[in-house]
Amino acid sequence: MNQLTFLLAALLTAGTAFSRENGTKPNIIFFLTDDMGYADIGSFGAPDAKTPHIDQLAKDGVKFVNIYAMGPECTPSRTAFLTGRYPQRAGGLECAIGTGNVGRYDEAIELANRGDLGLPAGQAVLAPALKKAGYRNAIFGKWHLGYEEKFSPLEQGFDEFTGFLGGNVEYFQHVELSDLEVYLKGKKPIERKGYTTHLITKDAVNFLNRQKEKRPDEPFFLYLPHAAPHFPFQGPKDDTSKLPTAEEWTVGTRLTYVAMLEDLDTEVGKVLTTLKENGQDENTIIVFASDHGAMKPGLNTPWRDYKGTLFDGGIRVPLIVRWPGVLKPGTESKQVGTLMDLTASFLRVAGAKTPDGKGLDGLDLLELAEKGGPELVRTLYWRSRRGDRTWWAMRDGNLKYVRKQEGGRVEDWLFDLKADPGESNDILKQRSKDASDMRTKILKWEQEVIPVR
Repeated sequence: MNQLTFLLAALLTAGTAFSRENGTKPNIIFFLTDDMGYADIGSFGAPDAKTPHIDQLAKDGVKFVNIYAMGPECTPSRTAFLTGRYPQRAGGLECAIGTGNVGRYDEAIELANRGDLGLPAGQAVLAPALKKAGYRNAIFGKWHLGYEEKFSPLEQGFDEFTGFLGGNVEYFQHVELSDLEVYLKGKKPIERKGYTTHLITKDAVNFLNRQKEKRPDEPFFLYLPHAAPHFPFQGPKDDTSKLPTAEEWTVGTRLTYVAMLEDLDTEVGKVLTTLKENGQDENTIIVFASDHGAMKPGLNTPWRDYKGTLFDGGIRVPLIVRWPGVLKPGTESKQVGTLMDLTASFLRVAGAKTPDGKGLDGLDLLELAEKGGPELVRTLYWRSRRGDRTWWAMRDGNLKYVRKQEGGRVEDWLFDLKADPGESNDILKQRSKDASDMRTKILKWEQEVIPVR
């Protein structure tokens, strides 16, 4: 990571200069949807969902069309964003933590058995760094990085947390398919009435108003990881006062899914309106993204497959960034990037440093967008585990290698994403040497990201 350390140091120095020149540090709001497909909002091609507020963000900012999550499930993707590093470095977080704090592959099972399944506070990067740089950090919504109190957001640099610990909380009664109390204010369980998406907005608006009234000169980082449109598939008008059965929990129609998306868009609009009314919008970076690809009935068009795989449909995500006065409105970036790149970006604009002094695996995506110029060629790696199934993938320029092992069966593919963005034409036999070289590089990468615990 020597090269990365050098890069990060340069970016953080630039960030300090940015803060001095402007006299004030920008606020940051990050809307993160859950299980939303690449083509589930209007500005990215949704054929049915009406998302005018999110689409306006794209018109007022930059639309990034070549962005990846660092895992095809919730937990690894969030780990990568909050650490700025490959999720493999954390250990045990390569697939979603199961309902009720369940590990789903050997390493995760071992950690769960000893009460260590979650993101260790010592590995958190983003929130602690921003806090040290003078930011007030708040998270309202989904955590999914550990159930034990030692994994609480309040132990990881956040000043406020109201939300839920698990991955699929019912939208009206706010429970999982488990007997754990997962909706918390701080570290204490609470009972709430209302639709989850609306409650997250209520907390966000309250926070923004308090910042204006009590801390008008204090920069803030507001992280809003929504549950929608993750299952159980329930629109805002679907309260029956009965919990879905286990069989019903993951079954939904596109009609319901669209209702969830459109309601989410309305709630995003309420937060944006509050910002404008409070005079906070001109100095606030707004980021909107999904944590990974969708499962059905979501749409990942034009990418192949769905959540849980390392084809692009499982890991390609929409990303929109609005930064008034800095990023040119109405532009589109084709730079290959990842959600963990946002970590380096946020640290730079805040003039912050990593708590452990080490470099990051991501780069500063926003600085690249500010400067324009030619796109950087990226080399990215993935590994995803669940049960006895393991996926690997590597993107090196326009070449992408994918490997799946389940039980004793192994399948692999090689694609030229420039000629075949939909990954429909496997060229592994024609370019077997390239595939072999990429397998070797993946093995080397795996040694570099061995967990530190």
